Amino acid sequence: MTAPVRTARGSEELIRAEEPVLAHNYHPLPVVVARAEGAWVEDVEGRRYLDMLAGYSALNFGHRHPALIEAAHRQLDRLTLTSRAFHNDRLAGFAERLSALTGTDMVLPMNTGAEAVESGIKVARKWAYDVKGVPADRATIVVAADNFHGRTTTIVSFSTDETARAGFGPFTPGFKIVPYNDLAALEAAVDQTTAAVLIEPIQGEAGVNIPDDGYLAGVRELTRRAGCLFVADEIQSGLGRTGHTLAVEHESVVPDVVLLGKALGGGIVPVSAVVGSREVLGVLHPGEHGSTFGGNPLAAAVGTAVVELLETGEFQRRATELGAVLREGLDALVGRGVVGFRARGLWAGVDVDPALGTGREVSERLMREGVLVKDTHGSTIRLAPPLTVTAEELRGALGTLEKVLTS
Repeated sequence: MTAPVRTARGSEELIRAEEPVLAHNYHPLPVVVARAEGAWVEDVEGRRYLDMLAGYSALNFGHRHPALIEAAHRQLDRLTLTSRAFHNDRLAGFAERLSALTGTDMVLPMNTGAEAVESGIKVARKWAYDVKGVPADRATIVVAADNFHGRTTTIVSFSTDETARAGFGPFTPGFKIVPYNDLAALEAAVDQTTAAVLIEPIQGEAGVNIPDDGYLAGVRELTRRAGCLFVADEIQSGLGRTGHTLAVEHESVVPDVVLLGKALGGGIVPVSAVVGSREVLGVLHPGEHGSTFGGNPLAAAVGTAVVELLETGEFQRRATELGAVLREGLDALVGRGVVGFRARGLWAGVDVDPALGTGREVSERLMREGVLVKDTHGSTIRLAPPLTVTAEELRGALGTLEKVLTS
C-alpha cells in the first residue's frame, strides 16, 4: 500500500461521530478502514488487517485490482452516465461478454443485488402472464426458508428472518415458502400459478448452507416438468467464488434466469444484472422496467473488465485450490473450538462452539488480532476472502482463528 492518508479524527472519534447522523441499520465491527489493497485493509491509525470477508463477495478480485482500477480511470476520463434515454458505447460490449461468460442470451443491467432480485421477480411474473398464461394477478413464486435476497419491502415479504420483517408490513403477496434442500416440499408447492422457483444455489447469509448433491438438478427438472422458471440468485455465490463461474455449474445446471451482482462491480461501482434466455427476458418492452444508472458507461466498463478476469479461468482455479487449503485448516479445528463447517470453493460458514462466544464476539477477537470476518447468526462466522489471497495469508488467518478459539 502507499502511504496512509492521515485524518484529524481517530477511529473511536469517527465511530462516535456516526451515531447521531447515520441511521442505525448496521452494526459494524469497530474498525474504521481508510485504505486497502489486495487482501489487506488499513485503518485510520495505520493498523493492517487481512480481509477475510471481501465485502460479502463484492471484492472477489481484491481491493483495487489494477485491471479494474485502470478500466474505471480510463472511463472516468471519457463518459460516466447518459441514462438509458440514449445509447452509450460501452453497454453492448459488456452485455455481449457477460452473456457469453454465463451462457445466456440476454442481459438486463441494473445496479444493486436487490434491484436484480426485484427485476427477476418482475420478469418472472410478466413471463407467467404473457407466455405461460397464468390469469392476471395470480402468479406465485416459490422461495426457500432462510433465504437472503435483499431487504426491499417485496423481498422481506418472503423472508423468514424476523429481524428483516418485523415492523415492515403489510407484506407483498404472491410468494410460497418451502424448506431449503427439500425437493418433495418444493414439488408440493408448485402449481399452475407458479411463475418461478427462486433460490440461492448456496445460502450465504444463512451460514453458507450447501444443499445435498442432486438438489439443484432436481429443482431444474421439477421446474421444467411444471412449466415454470428456475431463477438462481448467484449474487453472492457467482462469479468465481465457489470454483466455477456460477455455483449451479457444480451440478451442470442451466437455470432460465440468473441474478448477478456484488463482484460484477469489482468493488468499485454497484453493478448487477439479470441474465437469461431470450424467451424470458424478451417479455420486457420499453417503459415496463428501467433504471437511470443501470448499464451506465462506467459500470459497463468496470463490468467488462470483471468479465475479462473471469474469462481466463484463473480466479475459478484459485477458488478451487485455495478452497482445499481452507477446508484442510478448518478440518483441523473441528473439536478444537469449531463444531462444524460448510465450505464450497473459497467460502465457508464456520460454527463455533457457543461456549466460546457468539459469532460477533469471535469476530471482534479476530479483529483485535488483525483478521476481519463477520458473523451470521448465533455462533456462526463467514469466511470469504478475496480470490487474490495467498495460501500463506489464508493459513495465517486460520492460525489466528485457532489462537482465538483455543487460547
